[in-house]
Amino acid sequence: MRASCAPRKAPPRRSERLVFSGRFVGVLLLAPLLLLPTSSDACDDPPVFVTMKPQGALAPSYGPGDRILYECRLGFQPVTPGQVLPLVCQDDNTWSSLQEACKRKLCSNLADPINGQVIFVNGSAEFGSQAHYVCNKGYYLIGASISHCDISGSGVDWSDSPPTCEKILCKPPEEIPNGKYTNSHKDVFEYNEVVTYSCDPSNGPDEYSLIGESKLICVGNDEWSSQPPQCKVVRCEYPVVENGMILSGFGQKYYYKATVVFKCKDGFNLHGDNTVVCGENSSWEPELPKCIKVSIPSSTHPPVPSTHPPVPSTHHPIPSVSVSTRSTHPPMPSASDSKPISPTVTPRLTHPGHPSPTDATPPNDAEGLGAGFIVLIIAAVLVGIGLLLCLYCCLCRRKKKGKAECSASYSTYQDKAATPTE
Repeated sequence: MRASCAPRKAPPRRSERLVFSGRFVGVLLLAPLLLLPTSSDACDDPPVFVTMKPQGALAPSYGPGDRILYECRLGFQPVTPGQVLPLVCQDDNTWSSLQEACKRKLCSNLADPINGQVIFVNGSAEFGSQAHYVCNKGYYLIGASISHCDISGSGVDWSDSPPTCEKILCKPPEEIPNGKYTNSHKDVFEYNEVVTYSCDPSNGPDEYSLIGESKLICVGNDEWSSQPPQCKVVRCEYPVVENGMILSGFGQKYYYKATVVFKCKDGFNLHGDNTVVCGENSSWEPELPKCIKVSIPSSTHPPVPSTHPPVPSTHHPIPSVSVSTRSTHPPMPSASDSKPISPTVTPRLTHPGHPSPTDATPPNDAEGLGAGFIVLIIAAVLVGIGLLLCLYCCLCRRKKKGKAECSASYSTYQDKAATPTE
């Protein structure tokens, strides 16, 4: 293998790269110097004022000692007439002090129009103000209602001419079929004048009803307060509500605006409005209500009680009670005898068409339980009365028997005392 003896070539443009790198570093070092503020022998741009502006065109720059003269803008005037308004660039490259020295110009004074008045929005007639015109009651405005104090040439003036206030008049209102209005002979009606409409008599079985406003008022120039009414026959059908009745508003015929009040019969609930009015379309407004039957679930029905409550008998059979002559105390009822008997064996009066207590299904709800307790209490009271009567009879018998024994013993004693002893 043979080694190559060709000389190696150096990388191209190595020196150029070094030169470029050096230039780049130099630029980076000079950049901060370029950003540093440079000293100048000129003033900054002159200030801007609201009411003043420089006279003529501005120069590119102003050095110490240079002056700018100011004048008032359009619509403004100097506070002091003939006052010079200079602005000077001082030796320290700053402008001298200058304040606003102009004020708004005034438009000419406006007089109130006849039968009206003018109102200044900001209370003055200065440049930029507004004047509002209004007419007195019974008059209307002809012309612009708002005028502005604006620039006119080199001065200021109002933008519109003053308006006038004319009297409000109305033409006659419209005529209507089957009706008329008052003062129909007049050709002109003044402001706030009223006309009243009415309907003519009807040639048929039903009278005319006036639908709408009966009175119209002249409220503006040829402007009435509402549209004319109508005269036509309005009759509603006789109101019938099933399972209901009329509470008020009885009548044979029901014309426009007739009012009827309903109520439902017992056991029915009213659905809808109870008050209806005969409307202009010969229909009831709102629609007639309905009476819906009150529904009670069958599971909650309590047993129908008898219309004749059970009447306890005034004569109770006295049960036979054996009394021993040897016992000194009357027999007392046992605990089992004092228990109330079942209501199914309590004698009751039965009537045709009413279920007896034995036939009735025992209620499952609270009302059925309450009725059962009442029956038990009544039965217990009856049994207690019977026991008391038995006890009373026993005591009476014992008392009579004791008196008889005493009488017999006394008679035996007398007999023995009368018999001589041997």
